[in-house]
Amino acid sequence: MDQPQPPPDAEDAARAAAVTASPQLAALISRAAAGGRAPPVERWNPPFCGDIDMRIARDGSWHYCGSPIGREALVRLFSTVLRRDEDGRYYLVTPVEKLGIAVDDAPFLAVEMHAADDGAAAGLTFRTNVGDVVEAGSGHPLRFVDDAATGGLVPYVHVRGRLEARLTRAVAHELAARAVAADVDGVAHLGVWSGGRFFPMMPADALDVPVRG
Repeated sequence: MDQPQPPPDAEDAARAAAVTASPQLAALISRAAAGGRAPPVERWNPPFCGDIDMRIARDGSWHYCGSPIGREALVRLFSTVLRRDEDGRYYLVTPVEKLGIAVDDAPFLAVEMHAADDGAAAGLTFRTNVGDVVEAGSGHPLRFVDDAATGGLVPYVHVRGRLEARLTRAVAHELAARAVAADVDGVAHLGVWSGGRFFPMMPADALDVPVRG
């Protein structure tokens, strides 16, 4: 006879308990919570204390020991102490330790976009799945990556440090709908304006290239 399955909130609680059962992670959570929102992780230089079995999947979900972390508050807390170093690797960082984790693609997703004005006066503001809000511009550039698997473009926006958010497919389509033509080094490109800066997506003669999230 099949055993009854626990309700989803009980499963989330069990997974959260499994995460916090690790003394190393429990201590990190405590220090991260004490630091408040967006602690200055870029200024910390703690010793490397090894890798932990934590992964951020391409869909933005966080996993610990193979199980998803369902508690949004816990994920947001971890996101505030996430850092990418010059070696290209991702770490959870506090003033006293640095723990390596795996990230499949970008650590965050841009799940919402607000567009203000048009043309060179446009401002594109993005909200991430962990609560960051940034306006694309010189301080938070957009970039577009060719996806060999699909033949399309994948857009990313800089969030902080070396961390980026990949635009979801829906948001990428919203962005593509705002594309206009502009001259870049003597070549006509399609792209978008935000924060007084033009971000080229593709040459204007490549109109059949889709933009994907």
